[in-house]
Amino acid sequence: MIDGKIDISKFEQDVKPIDIKYYLIKYSRYWPLYATSIFIAIVLVFLFHRYTVEEYEVRGSVLIRQKNSPEVRILDRSNIFSGSNNLENDILLFTSKNLAEEALRKLHFDVSYYASTNIKEIELYDKSPIKVEVDWDFPQMESGTIHITMLSEDEFTLTREDKGFFDFLNAKANGPLDEEILNKKYRFGEEISSSKSKFTVQKVKYVKEGDKLYFIIHNPADVLERYSKAVSVRPINSYGTVLQVSMVSRVVEKGRDYVNALMDSYIDYDLKEKNRITENTLRFIDEQMHILEDTLKMVEKTMLDFKVDNKLMDINSEFGGVLGNIQSLETMIQNIEFELSYYESMQTYLREKGNDYSDIVAPSIVGLNDGFLNGLIANLVTVSLERRKLLSVVNDNHPNVSQLDEQISKLRENIFENINNLVANTERRKEEAQRKLQQLDDEFSKLPQTESTYTNIFRQFRLRDNLYNYLLEKRAEAGIAKASNVSDNAVLDYARRGSLIFPKKAQNYGMAFGLGFFIPLAFLLGYHYLNNKIMDEIQLKNSIRIPMLGTIGLSNKETNMLVAEHPKTMVSESFRSLRSALFYIASDKKCKKILVTSSVSGEGKTFVSLNLASAMALSGKKTCLVGLDLRKPKMSEYVGVDHKVGLSTYLVDRAEKEDIVMETKYENLYLVPSGPVPPNPAELLLKDKMATFLEYLEKDFDIVVMDTPPIGLVSETMDLLRFSDVNLYIVRQDYTHKKYLLMINDLYANDQINNFYAVFNGIRAGGDVYDFGGYNYGYGYNYSYMRKNKYTGNYYEDDDRKKPSMWLDKFLGKFRV
Repeated sequence: MIDGKIDISKFEQDVKPIDIKYYLIKYSRYWPLYATSIFIAIVLVFLFHRYTVEEYEVRGSVLIRQKNSPEVRILDRSNIFSGSNNLENDILLFTSKNLAEEALRKLHFDVSYYASTNIKEIELYDKSPIKVEVDWDFPQMESGTIHITMLSEDEFTLTREDKGFFDFLNAKANGPLDEEILNKKYRFGEEISSSKSKFTVQKVKYVKEGDKLYFIIHNPADVLERYSKAVSVRPINSYGTVLQVSMVSRVVEKGRDYVNALMDSYIDYDLKEKNRITENTLRFIDEQMHILEDTLKMVEKTMLDFKVDNKLMDINSEFGGVLGNIQSLETMIQNIEFELSYYESMQTYLREKGNDYSDIVAPSIVGLNDGFLNGLIANLVTVSLERRKLLSVVNDNHPNVSQLDEQISKLRENIFENINNLVANTERRKEEAQRKLQQLDDEFSKLPQTESTYTNIFRQFRLRDNLYNYLLEKRAEAGIAKASNVSDNAVLDYARRGSLIFPKKAQNYGMAFGLGFFIPLAFLLGYHYLNNKIMDEIQLKNSIRIPMLGTIGLSNKETNMLVAEHPKTMVSESFRSLRSALFYIASDKKCKKILVTSSVSGEGKTFVSLNLASAMALSGKKTCLVGLDLRKPKMSEYVGVDHKVGLSTYLVDRAEKEDIVMETKYENLYLVPSGPVPPNPAELLLKDKMATFLEYLEKDFDIVVMDTPPIGLVSETMDLLRFSDVNLYIVRQDYTHKKYLLMINDLYANDQINNFYAVFNGIRAGGDVYDFGGYNYGYGYNYSYMRKNKYTGNYYEDDDRKKPSMWLDKFLGKFRV
């Protein structure tokens, strides 16, 4: 306290920074806007889900086992420490059109069936009550949507349905139709044919009269193109050899069947490639047996005829030992010649073939047990099969093909070298066997001529018979091997269920809730950020440096004399609160002179002056209201007195001071009107007569309220500050710009003004108002005008609010608290 006065500005030093509670309360008052926005967003998402065709992902997995033996890594040093399986080739094979074609042969995807609905496209697939069998040997017109209507359990008709306005959202085919088959009556099982179509409609399930659906006939080439690109294949992890096969489908069952058929086709393809070697072996053996069979029959007939003609019984008992040795050597020589024949055929095969050795005959299959050659040829076959599989999806210039060609070249060189060594060794063995056979032949030549001739014939028979039996045995073994052959790979998990990937309903509803909340919040934040007007007390206290003395609510009454004519309203009570605060300020003054000003016109200076003076008068204080705004005088009009004589006429010596102080119809309230508008208001107010007049008023009145022009627009207000004890600076909600407060802050910071206090005028409840509902800085209660304050009840009988009469007013009323 200084000289009996209270320095209210010291209270401002203890103002705490604004916390998050301010913003929570400020923006939570817009909860109906958030709720409405969220509701609209959720409804839009619901409609989107309702009219959108769902898409599901179906998945299966295939185990890729090791194929190559260790020898291939020994021969190819670049592959010693890496796995021999090339999963990239298998992935490319899964996406190849050849494999897709094999899978589609097992399915019925050339015709799609749909339910007749206006909501969204529903494909029936295996739930369709009909099945269309298309004769693809006959040219068909595809891509048209054909509607079928059941006339009875056995009859139907085919029609065209015109597309509606919203049918562009559906994925129905809208191609040309065969007009020759439309609008006719057909029976199930009857062939429907024309110059452009040929198919049969079969009944699968029960149908009744009036049922409708439609179907689309697809070109197999288009189906193959679409499904070969629809599959996605990837390794499940980086260390295993399990591939996950997946695709996105609008019908779970359809996608499941295709993925399963594709995996089965892959297994069949691998088994078919493995059986190619066995089939080539069987073909080679059959060719050799066909040659031997004719020779054997001829030798057998010759032997039988010779034996009958010469009446021979059995000569083996006498020369059995020599003959047996001869037969053993001949059998050995025959086997050696068979080996040489195989080696020579292998050399020719390797010399004439390019890089595809997948149909080569392994030595073990024809009875040659050379382990090293078997291993080399097995590796060559494996790499050749891998190359052939890769070429089904890429061209010859692919880097992986070049790598496989390099491996094949190395294996081919090693096989050539090994075969050359085997041929040399086999020929030496043949020469040795022939030398021994010659010795035995010389010994056998001592026999009689008849027995010798018979023995030669018998030797030829036994030789061919043994070789024939040997080929029969190998043919049986090859057949058993083919029957017991299984694929190296296996289906690990068949596709069973699909997972919904579009639309993601939970995510969409979450986004709808979030966007429904944050879009209006972002709009409000942007609006408040760009809005430079003072909207609440917190903004005012953060923008102005002079202390606040009180707040005045917004009045909806027609009169400006609110306190005098409607004293029971809450706005009138706010003026009483302002009056109580002013009683403590300049309490040592016998007559308190209160100056009311603002930054610009329209902020409520005259309204505050009138009602503050009325509040003072109601308290029993003799109050004089002086209109110092000589430029735009309005006060006399509001009070209802004549303004022909006033302050301006007194200052130009056309009236006496007693003549311009006029008594109003309100008790204890007097008015000094501004008078006629003078040409030089600033100079008039600077005259000494102004000071003399205020001294006169100070002697006769307890309170003098001076309504002045805006301090930011005219200069005379600064000159009038020397006459006042208390200065009220009016700030109006949603009207006063923050930049207008810069001047008053500069004046206050430079000590050019004293005893200045801010009054927040025109406060509306709700919306941007942040109302603490308690004590304000200064004295007295902060009575702001709150429309839905549940604590006021009916205490103020003359409430100045208007009842909402329209639905829009009721809705906007939700934003006020």
